[in-house]
Amino acid sequence: MKLGKLLWITMVWLLLLGLLAGCGGSGDDASAGGGDGGGGSSEEIASPVDPATAATISGKVLFSGAAPEPEPISMEAESTCQEQYPDGAFTETVLANDNGTLKNVFVYVKEGLGDLQFPVPQEPIVLDQKGCRYIPHVFGVQVDQELIIRNSDGILHNIHPVPTTNRPFNVGQPVAMDTSRKFSQVETFIPIECDVHDWMIGYVSVLDHPYFATTGDDGSFELPNLPPGDYVIEAWHELYGTQMMNVTVGDSESASIEFTFEGG
Repeated sequence: MKLGKLLWITMVWLLLLGLLAGCGGSGDDASAGGGDGGGGSSEEIASPVDPATAATISGKVLFSGAAPEPEPISMEAESTCQEQYPDGAFTETVLANDNGTLKNVFVYVKEGLGDLQFPVPQEPIVLDQKGCRYIPHVFGVQVDQELIIRNSDGILHNIHPVPTTNRPFNVGQPVAMDTSRKFSQVETFIPIECDVHDWMIGYVSVLDHPYFATTGDDGSFELPNLPPGDYVIEAWHELYGTQMMNVTVGDSESASIEFTFEGG
């Protein structure tokens, strides 16, 4: 009996030791990051750019030749929008500025940043719907940056981006309101449509860095705070397509470049 009792106690201890060893092993795996139990880092990515050596690429997008005549837009069905255009509403596919430059050209760093990672801006980008137009007409956001879609008209709008890489969405806004969305993957020149007003069109590019700009009324652009290096800069226009240029900037250097798009 004494031998049997000793064997029973020994078996109980071995079982307990086995259970403790099993629990300890799980703990070691978790502490080593070997699972998805919430062990990921939530730290924000720091900017990899040294302000002491940061460079700048700036310039203008020139336009030569004749711009196509803008086509009239009939907004008779939407008096709220139509009354905002006493001289009539027209398409904005090609907007040539008085100083010989081109508006709504998206300029960005296409190549040269390598594997550098950049923080997501905390400030959202606002896409407004005012006068039955998308404002801005051409713009960029970073991956996972908040995009606020605003209905300033107070009438029914339907926001319908048509990406090929990102997940599409289709948002109805029947009244004045804001809607928040994000894009999760890099993708350029995504058309944004409105299923209610077929003349409404815009374009968004999603990048994993902050080096992009859209030309305005003077046709200029600036890409500041760049790490020194060799870059491919691309300029895109919805009708005239793309142009690329190689640019090298050293420590604290500034480079000025020009693109030229030609009309008919």
